[in-house]
Amino acid sequence: MAQYLQVSTATETREQAVELAKSVVEARLTAGAQIIGPVTSVFWHLGEFGTGEEWQLLLKIRADRYPEVESHLLEHHPWKNPEIAATEIVQGSAGYLAWISDTTAPEGP
Repeated sequence: MAQYLQVSTATETREQAVELAKSVVEARLTAGAQIIGPVTSVFWHLGEFGTGEEWQLLLKIRADRYPEVESHLLEHHPWKNPEIAATEIVQGSAGYLAWISDTTAPEGP
């Protein structure tokens, strides 16, 4: 099992992305959040084809904290059924990975 994950989600506005990022970082579920955007999305939603602008959030987390991160995002996200996807981080610099571990340890740094 992976020790670290990159979790992504998206919001409709930059302000929503910043607020969601603040909430998950302040909860120490992720050491930091990157916000990218706007990005253009092309999708099917509720049976209709659409396009739109979104702001993507990238969170690097400890894999053992994923259930808490998912619950937090679902509770605080402005959408009812948001994208929440996780990808394994298979390599990373030792210092960076230690920073993630230390900052997001359940007992705190």
